[in-house]
Amino acid sequence: MSPTTRLASFTRSSTLLFPRSISRKTERSSRSTNRTVALASRPEEADVVTLALAYDIDILAERASLLPTDWQARLPHNSSPYTSTIVFLVRKGNPKGIKDWSDLIKEGVQVITPNPKTGGGARWNYLAAWAFVLDRELGDLKKLGDDSQREAVAAAQKKAREFVAEIYRRVPVLDSGVRGSTNTFIQREIGDVLLTWENEAWLATRELGPDKVEIVSPSVSLLAEPPVAVIDRVAEKRGTKDVAEAYLNFLYSPEGQNLAAKYFFRPVDRAGVDPQHLDRFRALRLLTIAEAFGGWRKAQIEHFDDGAIFDQIYQPGK
Repeated sequence: MSPTTRLASFTRSSTLLFPRSISRKTERSSRSTNRTVALASRPEEADVVTLALAYDIDILAERASLLPTDWQARLPHNSSPYTSTIVFLVRKGNPKGIKDWSDLIKEGVQVITPNPKTGGGARWNYLAAWAFVLDRELGDLKKLGDDSQREAVAAAQKKAREFVAEIYRRVPVLDSGVRGSTNTFIQREIGDVLLTWENEAWLATRELGPDKVEIVSPSVSLLAEPPVAVIDRVAEKRGTKDVAEAYLNFLYSPEGQNLAAKYFFRPVDRAGVDPQHLDRFRALRLLTIAEAFGGWRKAQIEHFDDGAIFDQIYQPGK
């Protein structure tokens, strides 16, 4: 199950807190990057979407005119009612001694991560590794926009490219999405470390038990902000816009925030959240896509479009 699929999971569990009619009418959510184009061509599928990337909802707004282009300003926190980050899931006892991003390219380490060309969650993994190097080399990401630091930035970008390329040389199976990579690591027992969203790592630990896997939080990672939005054109046609908006507003309520934390997402408002849910979230220095890459649109063009950096560095068998 993809990270953003968990939204439907925890809202369906809220029937005592949230009117059942709202959940039924709005739980038709499109949840993966692969489905964005399909949703644009068959907009009747969803009143509400939750996707891994804001860029994917931009596509629905710009190419299919399913909602306004300023959709992200309609709800707090960039329309992300909860957040996550990228962590490592390792075998019990952490036999390869993986503690930070640099350990991923140690001798003999195999890394499991999905294909960033086909999965939104996978793009966060890729960019988190890249951002780690930029942060390490530059010390201050503000240098990325400083013309006087152009030479230093070029050198840092070169090292980031080499580092990420080395990671993907260590990926024995490049699955199309998060679910496939999780199965490869857990069910097929391939690889030494799984790059994954924090909520997915906690779920795996709960399901398998702490005697099988454990979570490693790196020194720095990315703030993952999976957004939500009402698909105006669909909701207006169905007469469900009010109830769809209420559904998303509920996610920001104390009850919704507590449910998010219960299902291992980081709430954006901790007031009223059960402390036992909050204790599991380790303090991390989290960088943003805007700081490290200038936003999702720029990151998509430079790294993931056809012929862009990922296509250049990922050469299986070499």
